[in-house]
Amino acid sequence: MSATAVEKQPEPNEAVPENKEAEEQQVETAADGVEPKAGNEFDYLERSEFTSEIYKIEVKNMGYFGIGELKKLLKNTLKLDMTKIKSPNRKEFAFVCFRSQADQQRALETLNGYKWKGKILKAVAAKASADPLQKRRGEANDSDVKPKRQRTAVEATCPLAEMPYEQQLEQKTEDMSALLKKYTQELSRLNADAKSHLDKFEFKGVLPSPTVQGYRNKNEFTVGKNAAGEIVVGFRLGSYSDGSVEVAEVQELPHLPAQAKWAARSFQQLVRQSKFQPFNPDGNVGHFRQLMVRCSSATGELMLVAGIYSSNLNEAELLELQQELKAFYEQPEQNETHKCTSLYYQDVKHREAGQMVNPVTHLSGSTHITDTIQGLQFRISPLAFFQINTAGADVLYQQAIDLAAPSQETIMLDICCGTGTIALAFAKHCKQVLGVEIVPDAIKDAEHNAETNGIKNCKFFTGNADDYIKSMVREAVYGQEPGKPIDLIAVVDPPRAGLHTRSIAAIRSASDIKRLVYVSCNPNSAKRNFIELARPESKQYKGEPFYPKTAVAVDMFPHTTHTELVILFERDSKATPAESVEPESTKECNETLAATA
Repeated sequence: MSATAVEKQPEPNEAVPENKEAEEQQVETAADGVEPKAGNEFDYLERSEFTSEIYKIEVKNMGYFGIGELKKLLKNTLKLDMTKIKSPNRKEFAFVCFRSQADQQRALETLNGYKWKGKILKAVAAKASADPLQKRRGEANDSDVKPKRQRTAVEATCPLAEMPYEQQLEQKTEDMSALLKKYTQELSRLNADAKSHLDKFEFKGVLPSPTVQGYRNKNEFTVGKNAAGEIVVGFRLGSYSDGSVEVAEVQELPHLPAQAKWAARSFQQLVRQSKFQPFNPDGNVGHFRQLMVRCSSATGELMLVAGIYSSNLNEAELLELQQELKAFYEQPEQNETHKCTSLYYQDVKHREAGQMVNPVTHLSGSTHITDTIQGLQFRISPLAFFQINTAGADVLYQQAIDLAAPSQETIMLDICCGTGTIALAFAKHCKQVLGVEIVPDAIKDAEHNAETNGIKNCKFFTGNADDYIKSMVREAVYGQEPGKPIDLIAVVDPPRAGLHTRSIAAIRSASDIKRLVYVSCNPNSAKRNFIELARPESKQYKGEPFYPKTAVAVDMFPHTTHTELVILFERDSKATPAESVEPESTKECNETLAATA
């Protein structure tokens, strides 16, 4: 689980995923500084959700910079109450958004003429972005070009579905080989010492998924309308920024299990007969916005989380809608082939400043579902991360264990541990496992899962991984016999964007970590981390580099172009004894970890 995200971002699934804040930040994908035109491209500014677009500034003459260091300057040093930063290339300029005119004005006065990194900054008020949907529609109306044929749901979500599975694996092996070649070439240019290690680097290819059809145990459906104007619960066929809000049904998709298809169909029936309307991002009107479905192949349990846009509902209407959901899924006629065993309501609207997750409310049935990986039972809460392909996860975790090669003297750090799936799979092979996760409910699940499976050598902590890596290393080292080498390995399974730079720096600086297993569901994005782990030591990245030794991919997403990659990184094999820990450091470590234990 991510150090900076609420839950690990959804693996490749949706035609256009609804839940990557695409709708909440719909206006941010357009070019900034657009002059208002006639029409309704700027009507969204009249709604209260997008004040940050109204109170926006442009900061110029910045030179090259990192988003993290700019955020630190604005929030920590200058104490500016900003909501977000947008920068196309992190060079020379950035847009900074605020929620009030007073905050915007204070920022202008503070930043204009401020000297930062040898540059004199210039700050000016910036115009709001045009609504991309309305902008694209206007362009289409002004154009004589015939619009492109809309993709089908299968084409949008399962582009390899018509290809024999063996051929899918061959294509993915070629694609992954090409990506790793680019990575090793780039690393060779950055670190001359890496060459001898890269000459020995081995890619073992792409392993097949044990389950090819109906493998997805989690799906997030959008409520909307199809081209004929009918209410549909399914997948978006295009993005808002591309001018599309069309939704298609999912009954023909090969990667969805029967439970998920039933859930989409039943929820579609509910919405069609309800007085409450489907949500429409064109104007932010309506109520039914999305449906998250989690199902267990081990138990047959089915969890539904109904996402409702509540900004235009009063308290009585909201209660009425919740009761309608509850009554619909508790009625006897719903007990057909499938049944909703756990029902939640989720308030899905524009998030307030500092809000990281849309809250959920339990309505009916059990509060969790249970699934099985590596022979272990796992309790899953609505917002916790759990591998999308349960059978594939068995293969994936076994590969991670095989690459890490732990022993009964090994201490393993699970960074971004989620509900503890990887940590608990490693536990029987290790002396001790320590895990950290930012989502409190996920840690509760992890602790419950350890107890349920009778595993006693795992400890879990709630917090930002960036802050806990050093403390966990100290706890692992403390108590070790002085002068005796410590076998300390780290395993990371971060969100699709990868680990934050601070986490990489913390891992690099922890000299006792000799091996690291990186599990990536988006190797293209994670390549940045791969480089950061292996680049030469510097002021930012202290500590000896981690060099890639072995990689293997697992096809967790049949019928799509995506693949999960596992890489073993090792430092140069210079065995060092465990570092002694000063009493003060021990006290600080214990206080930090005890705060969340």
